[in-house]
Amino acid sequence: MDLLRVLQITAALATVATGLISLVRPNAVTGFTGLSPNGARGISEIRSVLGGLFIGLGAAPLIYNTPQTFGMLGISYLAIGIVRTVSIFYDQSTDRSNIISVVVEYVFGVLLLL
Repeated sequence: MDLLRVLQITAALATVATGLISLVRPNAVTGFTGLSPNGARGISEIRSVLGGLFIGLGAAPLIYNTPQTFGMLGISYLAIGIVRTVSIFYDQSTDRSNIISVVVEYVFGVLLLL
C-alpha cells in the first residue's frame, strides 16, 4: 500500500472518529465546535448530524475502497472548507479552532481527491 492510500485511509478513519466522539460524547465537541446543545433536541442534532453523518461519510470509502468514494469524502471536505472560509470572513469568525478546522478540511479534501 502506498503512502497516499495510507493518508487517505487515515483521513477516513479520522472522520469516523470525529463522528464517534460526537455520537458518544456530544458535550465534548462544544469547546472545539462552538456548538452548545440546547436540551435533548440539541444533543440529538449533535449525535445525528456530527455523529451519524461523519461516521457514514468516513465509513463509505473504507467499506467500498474505491477512488470514487474517497473522492466523495474529499469533495465533502472541500465543500465544508469553502463554506467555512466564507463564514470566517463574513461572520468575522477567526477563532483558532475555526482556522484549524478549515486547514484540515482543505488538506483532507485535496488528499482524498488525489
